[in-house]
Amino acid sequence: MTTESSSASSGVVSSDSLSDAPDVRITPPVDRSGSMSDAQPLSRLPIIGFYALAIAFNLCLTAQVLTVGLAYFYNPAWWQVHVWLVRGFSGLSLVLLVWGHCVPFPKRIRALAASFPILLGLQFLTIHWRSPLPFPLAIVHPLIGFSLFSASATLVHRVWRLLRST
Repeated sequence: MTTESSSASSGVVSSDSLSDAPDVRITPPVDRSGSMSDAQPLSRLPIIGFYALAIAFNLCLTAQVLTVGLAYFYNPAWWQVHVWLVRGFSGLSLVLLVWGHCVPFPKRIRALAASFPILLGLQFLTIHWRSPLPFPLAIVHPLIGFSLFSASATLVHRVWRLLRST
């Protein structure tokens, strides 16, 4: 950190040569991949709570898939449970969104949490909106549901990895 001088060539570094050196601060490189290195240190309690809520959201999505299967293949009465479930747990997506932005989580976790209200909004739109297109928008409803489940499972795994590293 010091420049070459006659005292440095002899292997002795004087305090004067250190005071003349520029103030150098070493900062880690910024990792844009969304890993923990771009976030502030977290305590475990907010991560555990967020993790539990992410698991609950994922389990609700699993119940959604099961109830639609039961309604289609077994008994149409299960359709009411399918509708009731999504109306009941869709608020969790907003809680995850707010929680993910109030706690300094990595960007990838925040983006996944932000995708839930958007995807759920698209789910409601594709089921309820009658478009002038020659086909109903409802044909993409299962694909959006798959994207929602995939994002939810990814969030659970990412938060688990973050929890293990803290």
